[in-house]
Amino acid sequence: MAFFSKLRERLGRSSTKISSDLDEIVAEAPEPAAPAAAPVENLIDEAPAPTPAPSATPGLVGRLFGRTPQPEEPRRALDDAMLEDLEDMLVQADLGVETALRVSANIAEGRMGRRVSSTELKELLATEVARILAPVARPLPIYAKKPQVVLVVGVNGAGKTTTIGKLASQFRAAGKSVVIAAGDTFRAAAVEQLQVWGDRAGVPVMVAPHGSDPASLAWDAMTKAEADGADLLMIDTAGRLQNRQDLMEELAKIVRVIRKKDPEAPHNTLLVLDATTGQNALNQVETFRKLADVSGLVMTKLDGTARGGVLVALADRFGLPIHAIGVGEQIDDLDAFDARDFARALVGLS
Repeated sequence: MAFFSKLRERLGRSSTKISSDLDEIVAEAPEPAAPAAAPVENLIDEAPAPTPAPSATPGLVGRLFGRTPQPEEPRRALDDAMLEDLEDMLVQADLGVETALRVSANIAEGRMGRRVSSTELKELLATEVARILAPVARPLPIYAKKPQVVLVVGVNGAGKTTTIGKLASQFRAAGKSVVIAAGDTFRAAAVEQLQVWGDRAGVPVMVAPHGSDPASLAWDAMTKAEADGADLLMIDTAGRLQNRQDLMEELAKIVRVIRKKDPEAPHNTLLVLDATTGQNALNQVETFRKLADVSGLVMTKLDGTARGGVLVALADRFGLPIHAIGVGEQIDDLDAFDARDFARALVGLS
């Protein structure tokens, strides 16, 4: 519940935008037609009935029992025009065209012509989003096999290093022994950051000289993990997409080398995505699925974006497990992904 509160608070840009857009869609109901004018003869022949004095009783009773009448929420008939507004809003929220059309159609099914309030529309949208996300909301599986090798991939700057550090620290706190391999040997900052996280969590970090062969480091790290009886070995990798051929060869070599020790490794290949990239996250999934056998996703930086809807598009298009989401830099700002909590936070519901 604590993480959900943090998620609602820090997913503010997405949820505020979507919530206010839904409010506007409902508020844009067409003006009702003016009543027809009364015939002139009626105005002449019929005297108006006296207006009864307003009763003070409801107000008095309301005050006595502390009930203040609340203004009724605006409502709008769910018609083709409203549905088109909803579809446009969902596309702008980064759900993508196909997902937006499907979600809108499901909301409209059996409800066309019904007058709905903004709150009802948010509840319906949250239900549909949760329906898409529920099948992919799965924690990172932990196997009995030791060491369980977790290969972490993603573009530079997506948050791979921080994610590895947070996961390692959380696994260590849960009683698991972890070894980290700083496999992005070309980025000194990534190595230093992993060493800081390793010191903080009490987890050994294997490093190699700058620019050395990442596959050789992976071999050494696997040897150490086996010797130590570690539960998990987490391997960081480079993310230099400007030369995909080199990166593909590098990842393929790492996999070949660790499979000499364990033919089933890596047991997980996590793709870390930066939520601030919006629809570009879908392109990254396409690319890395060709470079590596991606088994699950982690979405970072949801606290710094108005584009949280891209997670729905990812789930709908690829169906890959979403293991965790990040909403900040602290260790407890990364947590298991919960479909219902995320859907409600995304549309601004408590």
